[in-house]
Amino acid sequence: MNIDIDLHIHSSHSDDGEFTPADLVRQCKEAGIRLMSITDHNSARANAEAKKEAISQGISYISGIEIDCTFQGTNLHLLGYGIDDTSPDFEELKKHILTGERNASMERLALTRQLGLEVSEVELNTIFDINDETGFWTGETFAEALLKKPELIDHELLLPYRSSGEKGDSPFVNFYWDFYSQGKPCYVEVDFPEIKEAIAIIKDNGGIAVLAHPYVNLKERIELFDKIAEAYIDGVEVFCSYHDEKAAHYFYEQALKYSLLITCGSDYHGKFKPTVKLGESGCWLQRHIIANQFHAY
Repeated sequence: MNIDIDLHIHSSHSDDGEFTPADLVRQCKEAGIRLMSITDHNSARANAEAKKEAISQGISYISGIEIDCTFQGTNLHLLGYGIDDTSPDFEELKKHILTGERNASMERLALTRQLGLEVSEVELNTIFDINDETGFWTGETFAEALLKKPELIDHELLLPYRSSGEKGDSPFVNFYWDFYSQGKPCYVEVDFPEIKEAIAIIKDNGGIAVLAHPYVNLKERIELFDKIAEAYIDGVEVFCSYHDEKAAHYFYEQALKYSLLITCGSDYHGKFKPTVKLGESGCWLQRHIIANQFHAY
């Protein structure tokens, strides 16, 4: 069962989003979404455009952001809802992380070449130009550039991500998870804020803090969730495209245990996650149960 709510969507203001905020609102209208939020990585810039378009389309909109942060050495994603998206705090956050990501981009390039996967800065910049105002190279950027190169058509490391390969359904994001995520060969540490700092930014600007897709980030250290839930967050993204039914039930029970707000979101990105569709989060709660929670904040 899926309901007409999607509170985790990425626009072109994210480093791995495809569509403009207005495009996404129109797509939500077509998909029957009635309550939505654009939660770009470390950026609140999409919200002004999205809110304006949402009014014209008759869709309820909640301002959002997704902040990269850490807790006890583990990278996490923290969703902020109901924020004052005009606050300079979010521009400062974006500027700080962008500097770190640009430095990390060059290190990722060196590590990628060490794997025998040759790619040039020019080829990467055709996808995301590092010289643009918000540009840097993610694992998905490397995947798209490498998979386009004819001379690498038969490279053994890339074969699983071809259309006929076992990971070819979502090749870009799968390549990221396998090579550029935390603990993988091309991972480069970036100076993300600690979770307490990220939550402070959200709360100081009128928002609530929700832990995104916790199973993805915590599956190797699931015991950390109890510490995070007890001391830090307001809510948890129970339903999302990364959670199967078992994971959703587990975090639903955890949300009840710790009296946490429950959210749902597809984590839609467009071409970078082609199997993820707007509104598809696997949520089996009734619409009003999700929507009415926000009235308490």
